[in-house]
Amino acid sequence: MIARQADSVKLAYIKQGFIVVKEASMEMESEYEMPIIVPLNQGTWYQFVFIGDITSKLYEVRMYDWDEKQVAYEKKQWGDVDGNVISYSYIPQFSEYHMMKPVQVNKGKKKLCGYVILLKKVA
Repeated sequence: MIARQADSVKLAYIKQGFIVVKEASMEMESEYEMPIIVPLNQGTWYQFVFIGDITSKLYEVRMYDWDEKQVAYEKKQWGDVDGNVISYSYIPQFSEYHMMKPVQVNKGKKKLCGYVILLKKVA
């Protein structure tokens, strides 16, 4: 299910002039953040997408710059339209590493699957 959602999301952004920079599926544990560190370039328009397990009740993504200042925060809950998909744009002010921390809460499962996609605008 997540793989199909990921393919659909990627196709939609590719049609808007983005390219996939990185993508990965990952095993997550309910209620624990999964840190992901990526280098981002100043002035480049990035799109970050996190897809969580459809049965989770809560999804959050926080993003921090190199100075550990929070620069993005998104939250969704089960029942929201596209509730298990968090997508946001970000244009860094400096070329530096950033850390994204997705988390999902699931009362029925301890081990969960998640999927992350980082795209950048090229056209």
